[in-house]
Amino acid sequence: MAAASSSTLFPSNKLSSNSLSRKLSLAPAFSVAVVVPRRRRSLVVVATALDAKPTVLVAEKLGAAGLDLLKDFANVDCAYNLSPEELCTKISLCDALIVRSGTKVSREVFEASSGRLKVVGRAGVGIDNVDLAAATEHGCLVVNAPTANTVAAAEHGIALLTAMARNVAQADASVKSGKWQRNKYVGVSLVGKTLAVMGFGKVGSEVTRRAKGLGMHVIAHDPYAAADRARAIGVELVGFDEAISTADFISLHMPLTPATSKMLNDETFAKMKKGVRIINVARGGVIDEEALVRALDAGIVAQAALDVFTEEPPPKDSKLIQHENVTVTPHLGASTMEAQEGVAIEIAEAVVGALKGELAATAVNAPMVPAEVLSELKPFVELAEKLGRLAVQLVSGGSGVKSVKVTYASARAPDDLDTRLLRAMITKGLIEPISSVFVNLVNADFSAKQRGLRITEERSILDGSPESPLEFIQVQIANVESKFASAISESGEITVEGRVKDGIPHLTKVGSFEVDVSLEGSIILCRQVDQPGMIGKVGSILGEENVNVSFMSVGRVAPRKHAVMAIGVDEQPSKVTLKKIGEIPAVEEFVFLKL
Repeated sequence: MAAASSSTLFPSNKLSSNSLSRKLSLAPAFSVAVVVPRRRRSLVVVATALDAKPTVLVAEKLGAAGLDLLKDFANVDCAYNLSPEELCTKISLCDALIVRSGTKVSREVFEASSGRLKVVGRAGVGIDNVDLAAATEHGCLVVNAPTANTVAAAEHGIALLTAMARNVAQADASVKSGKWQRNKYVGVSLVGKTLAVMGFGKVGSEVTRRAKGLGMHVIAHDPYAAADRARAIGVELVGFDEAISTADFISLHMPLTPATSKMLNDETFAKMKKGVRIINVARGGVIDEEALVRALDAGIVAQAALDVFTEEPPPKDSKLIQHENVTVTPHLGASTMEAQEGVAIEIAEAVVGALKGELAATAVNAPMVPAEVLSELKPFVELAEKLGRLAVQLVSGGSGVKSVKVTYASARAPDDLDTRLLRAMITKGLIEPISSVFVNLVNADFSAKQRGLRITEERSILDGSPESPLEFIQVQIANVESKFASAISESGEITVEGRVKDGIPHLTKVGSFEVDVSLEGSIILCRQVDQPGMIGKVGSILGEENVNVSFMSVGRVAPRKHAVMAIGVDEQPSKVTLKKIGEIPAVEEFVFLKL
């Protein structure tokens, strides 16, 4: 077999300098689905009548600049504080809806629109208040405004940092109560102190630039950030434990994902330097708030400055909020006049572009794909995403995930296999576990390019019947270190490979080891000395902890040499259970991977 063709993830068409939308060569029409004749491919695009202005309902306050952009193209109805019933009543007369975080765009809203609603614009980043599944089912594009808040959030992080260091909030309250306590509110200097930036994305990078201007020594932790980008700003990327144990100040800038939920907890606080100070303008859930109170009371954490909380607004009797060493603000990260105007312009651009028949690069839900294509590719779509998730979870360090190669093995001719959806799902699997971005066919290329992630695709043409679209998919990540050394193939890349068997995705190769385990639930990978009784020992430990094993497979290089055991489990094993597996003498390394 030979590689027949190769292509990169990044298309040649570029984003214009004044718009976040990418144009399709389609004129506005009365249809909501435009079918490209070649290979029966179709995408959902928004459509309006040629001789009538669309109507845009703005359900929450939007900056004047954004409203002006909307009014140049559409009829704009500003109606604030609508009840769910009132929103459902009005929506049937609207082509687009713009909301912030206070309006719930539920399934009932999409159903009440009777198919007229074509675009929902979220003026901000989070889209928890929009039912994405219902939007996609009703052919409605959902777009957000992810970039305009960056500087405002970074500035607020620095404001909290300096206010905390000099006890500004506490001293202000003291003076206003008639006291003059200069000795009580002696602060600490920032010059020469070490700041650990946890999450080196847009906001983290901007905080870094400003902190260096204050004379601070900045280190950063982000296992998926590129080392060369960090070096360009003059920052060293370090491991998580090193970051939290050496920092005088810790500033949080990671998204809230299953991996980052309560990342700062009793265990991690215990590793910190006594007297550390913590700033959070990211997401409240990344800190275990009860553990933070304990750390404050114990003097491990000297002070905290928080803009976000697990529950917003937090309870009035919250021990954390009332703590004398905690400075709080009511989620003001994006609350500057400039940021609000920027968000208004960004979301107005995206909505207007979509209504014109353009495809918004900030779309967060998937377009429709022909039913026959989805039916054929469905198990491979699931396989593609899970291979991406597995591969990125195996990364532990290096220069960041920048180069990924995907190989499709098929008996079909290249023109008979459309891999756009598969590529998008691999991108989704690579990015979503470590980001708050929602990735789909609409925004996969854009999301990858933003992160400096280059994906190349190769085809291996096989002999045989083209009845099945694919024989296997292989994903390789180059120039990185792995949490599981056995995942590194002989050519030096993290390598995972999978097939579909009886409609179920299977992992069939890790590094150079052949395995066969169903990609359901989660997976434990163990490298071991190949000897009798290993399956029984691991199975017994899992059974004692009531962890159900769905599949188990062993791949080895030769009898009595080294082998890799792949174990499918229905539940997530506890840390104690995993530790017991690692303590088996013949187990050389292991890793738990969540699907």
